Amino acid sequence: MSVLINFKICDNAEECSGIDVCPTGALYWDKDKQTVNIDNSKCITCGACENACEVGAIRVAKTKEEHKKIKKEIDEDPRKANDLLIDRYGAQPIEPAFQIKYGFEQEILRSNKLTVVELFSDDSVHCLLRSIPIKELFKNLDLKYKKIEITEDLRKCYKIKKLPSLLFFKNGKLIGKIEGYYESKEKLKEKIDKIIFKT
Repeated sequence: MSVLINFKICDNAEECSGIDVCPTGALYWDKDKQTVNIDNSKCITCGACENACEVGAIRVAKTKEEHKKIKKEIDEDPRKANDLLIDRYGAQPIEPAFQIKYGFEQEILRSNKLTVVELFSDDSVHCLLRSIPIKELFKNLDLKYKKIEITEDLRKCYKIKKLPSLLFFKNGKLIGKIEGYYESKEKLKEKIDKIIFKT
């Protein structure tokens, strides 16, 4: 039927992954307008572009009803492209200072400060826009926050079953753990506060 692009969250780059995989050239870079564009007369609704878009900005509608529904979702979407540049729970860190690459014991276990470690997987690209900004979780809290990509040793040591996970340490001891993705900021914040303020 047709392809719709949510330009509220699209970075609108010439190097669009959707353009790369489109078999008919229906999705293309418009040099004159300097934007990603779609020629729906060439579209075969294969869905390749939708699958290739890491942030879900490209949607394929196969019926008029789907087109109407998707258009409504895009029109009502409150997000914006700048959301891609915010560090979020469940996504690879954008701010290098948040990430631990080496020295877990030095950074975490030997820290005298209340420390929160987020274990994440680089495969979790799709939570970039759907997850919760870190600053909203730890606003006004006196703690040290770090992120580390999960390893098999960490998975076994802390018995991690779901990602992303938050591990809470005080004086080198694990005092709490939260596993899994939360759509509700309020529910996750409530769990965080229970762990932090019981110490």
